[in-house]
Amino acid sequence: MPWIQIKLNATDANAESIGDMLMEETGALSVTFLDAKDTPVFEPMPGETRLWGETDIVALYDAEIDTALVLEQIKASNMLDNNFAYKVEQLEDKDWEREWMENFHPMKFGERLWICPSWRDVPDPDAVNVMLDPGLAFGTGTHPTTSLCLEWLEGLDLNGKTVIDFGCGSGILAIAAIKLGAAKVIGIDIDPQAIIASKDNAGRNGVADQLELYLPQDQPADLQADVVVANILAGPLRELSGVIKGLIKPEGLLAMSGVLDTQAEDVANYYRDDLQVDPIVEMKEWCRISGQKKA
Repeated sequence: MPWIQIKLNATDANAESIGDMLMEETGALSVTFLDAKDTPVFEPMPGETRLWGETDIVALYDAEIDTALVLEQIKASNMLDNNFAYKVEQLEDKDWEREWMENFHPMKFGERLWICPSWRDVPDPDAVNVMLDPGLAFGTGTHPTTSLCLEWLEGLDLNGKTVIDFGCGSGILAIAAIKLGAAKVIGIDIDPQAIIASKDNAGRNGVADQLELYLPQDQPADLQADVVVANILAGPLRELSGVIKGLIKPEGLLAMSGVLDTQAEDVANYYRDDLQVDPIVEMKEWCRISGQKKA
């Protein structure tokens, strides 16, 4: 069936409340947040707002919707200025799932790591192959932040090492670490759906018995690892810097992403007291911050 899409411009202060209003009062079937640079924002966890900067809101409706009525409802909510910016677009009727599947291909990271969807042939059976389909939680390798972390892991010697994936999402980084030779891998996430997704994906890759998964309140005390990777967001990386640094063994390694180029130096400064920070690596306006914990 055809769809109507209404895009509004908002701010990070009011975007979430506007999104709730669109769903509850105007009949929107879905609401998506985009940043001002048209970069998709990570899927929010339950009760969490993952927005930054000036924000666009995209609401999807059945094509039969009265768009004039919707715009009047938005205006009547008084959540936006009377002259608020908006754009109405008609979306082509497509088999979106089939089209998405046709365009999702195996991806190579570094010299030997591949992320492969289940409906595609593995390009190199002798490589390190992680089979991963999108599910309940973020992380398929297509986003620059995931790519940056995968490339970093692929470049390490993980044999015999313990790895913590802080904010494990789909489990993609944790599973990759196992397949790259890590002796023990632990995934931590505040979202129960992420724990389920990570467990399912680990089972699909035959490594479920090598991955320990915890909600923060359930993780073992004094947990530390040789390698820690955290692909979350700038805010939590700042707020939880003490917790994250505490997970790294002396002389252990850390990589973080989910950080825009405008945020990277500020986030890195929260870690320089305990880490020797490497040069920041950038990909399509997103950054990876890495370093080694001081002895």
